[in-house]
Amino acid sequence: MIDIQKQKDNREIPLMKVGVKNLQYPVHVLDRKNHTQTTSAVVDLYVNLPKHFKGTHMSRFVTVFHKYHENLSMRHFLLMLEEIRTTLDAAEAFGTLKFPFYLEKKAPVTGQCGMMAYECIYEGAVREAGGDSAKKSDFFVSISVPVTTLCPCSKAISQNGAHNQRGIVTVKVQNTSFFWIEDIIELVESCASCALYSVLKREDEKFVTEHAYENPRFVEDLVREVYIGLRDFASGDKPHAEKPFSWFSVEAENFESIHNHNAYAYTEYNEES
Repeated sequence: MIDIQKQKDNREIPLMKVGVKNLQYPVHVLDRKNHTQTTSAVVDLYVNLPKHFKGTHMSRFVTVFHKYHENLSMRHFLLMLEEIRTTLDAAEAFGTLKFPFYLEKKAPVTGQCGMMAYECIYEGAVREAGGDSAKKSDFFVSISVPVTTLCPCSKAISQNGAHNQRGIVTVKVQNTSFFWIEDIIELVESCASCALYSVLKREDEKFVTEHAYENPRFVEDLVREVYIGLRDFASGDKPHAEKPFSWFSVEAENFESIHNHNAYAYTEYNEES
């Protein structure tokens, strides 16, 4: 049958990205406790298109992705992109994979179990050897962790109590070797006034309230504490796998309970700087 996509285009305009967007798919990702877990992902996949091609073959993105959807570890995500690149005869391939990562979490006193969801994103790019870029691949992992923060200023100036709020801490790391998503989640939660839970009985609520009160955090404090923890994690000072990443960013947004705005802080770490 005639292949329209392979026909020559005379407009002399290369396209940086063409592909499929908002593909919804079940995937299997690594899980520290259960080895793997099944979750649902939203996927974007692209390749570059040289100026002489009219179009790309959209169905091939899905065909290749389907081969990998039951084993999408961080390493396999890049292998999947490389197969897309070679299958479509492209110089570059790009992809993002957004999914909720589920953890069973016990309430701090009663031990009641419930599930927590943490939004994760894989972002990757692969390039043919000998291309213009010095790096053949890039890979980033983003993990968003909801937490509780209690305002240090409110605690200092109030006779009775202090205002607190939920917030979201998002860590983005440039991956160079293996690490567990759960390790990052636990690190971030340990830096907040208190972690969040899906099930809390009265005894648990008392613990969470008092724990947050004893650990006040500005949004600036939260970002700095997470930065220190990740810096130690990345430098190998802690007993983890060697150098899991050499760059990361940390951002925190607090959904203020007594202001009509959110509080925000952001910073980056680069091993080379």
